[in-house]
Amino acid sequence: MKTVLAPVAALAALLGATSAMAAPVTYQFDPDHSQVVFEYTHMGFSTSTGIINGLTGTLVLDAENPAASTVEATIPMAGLRTVAEALDGHLFGPDFFNTDKAAAVATFKSTKVEPNGDKEAKVTGDLTLNGVTKEVVLDVDLNQIAAHPMTGKEAAGFDAETEIKRSEFNLGQFAPAVEDEVEISISIEAVKAE
Repeated sequence: MKTVLAPVAALAALLGATSAMAAPVTYQFDPDHSQVVFEYTHMGFSTSTGIINGLTGTLVLDAENPAASTVEATIPMAGLRTVAEALDGHLFGPDFFNTDKAAAVATFKSTKVEPNGDKEAKVTGDLTLNGVTKEVVLDVDLNQIAAHPMTGKEAAGFDAETEIKRSEFNLGQFAPAVEDEVEISISIEAVKAE
């Protein structure tokens, strides 16, 4: 089993600890275990949720210069599922995305990493959704970094949260009856690149 000391040191530095410095470590998202979950209030009656599966991306943890750590992600909108199949179709019609579901993607590219405690960081970056780019801040928590029990490969797991206004991405139809603010939870499992 490969050692996990180097990525542990990198992660510790990213999250504010002091330890021996190591070269940056690159991880690739596992799309089968990385997803976005979103929720919003529907006309004050219910809280609706959806999920987008299949995220891909790269995470670079830099122990010597935590601020230089980066993350880039691609969110395939084809992986979007809501509470109803009809709503899935409606989201890609003229009221919202107005595009072919298979062709639509969102992207995130970090611009700043700020450690905040032992296992937390604020990650600021540019979210591009529906052709609009806005700055968002992710509150990121480390789940763990260790050898994966199934593969033995070094892996890192994170959860993150943020909130966006869909109207800022030209997706504000039916607001405020359908809540403009969308709460987003992100879960990432990433494997050290070889």
